[in-house]
Amino acid sequence: MALRRVETTAATLSRSLNWGVERVIAVLMLTLVFDVWLGVIDRYIFHWQLPWPEELARYLMIWSALLAISAGIARREHIGIGMVVLNLPTPIQRTILFLVDLIALSAFLYLAIYGFDFAVGGMSRQAMIFGMSLALPYAAVPVASLLAAIQLLLVALRDQGRFVPIDITEGAE
Repeated sequence: MALRRVETTAATLSRSLNWGVERVIAVLMLTLVFDVWLGVIDRYIFHWQLPWPEELARYLMIWSALLAISAGIARREHIGIGMVVLNLPTPIQRTILFLVDLIALSAFLYLAIYGFDFAVGGMSRQAMIFGMSLALPYAAVPVASLLAAIQLLLVALRDQGRFVPIDITEGAE
């Protein structure tokens, strides 16, 4: 009974976290599309020679791609693991999933810890075009790594060693 409650709570938290992350990604991607279009219109139609669209696009793409890792984790969308693990007996599947989750969790926590130092180091560096500190662009690494680690822990608790790609919208209102 308590184990079922842990699974349900983890599933709810995972779904809620992923809902928020996916909305942030959508806003970042929409901004990226507008930014790239502005760059194209600037270059080929108006010739304003705006210096910032390319650099902004780079930062938006980095943040979007790194945040998308936790969304993929929430859905257990790792084709390599799925193809290999699903063809093995259930006890071996559970062991492999546990080990993969443990290794990935360790890697994400390592990236979050050392990525924090990386982002702090970005405070003393300036973006060429914007003249802003690079702390915000560099912060994508620790923020996304920490989100991925949290999501991975929630998914591991939710799945309990089973490889069941879950529709995370299930039960969402």
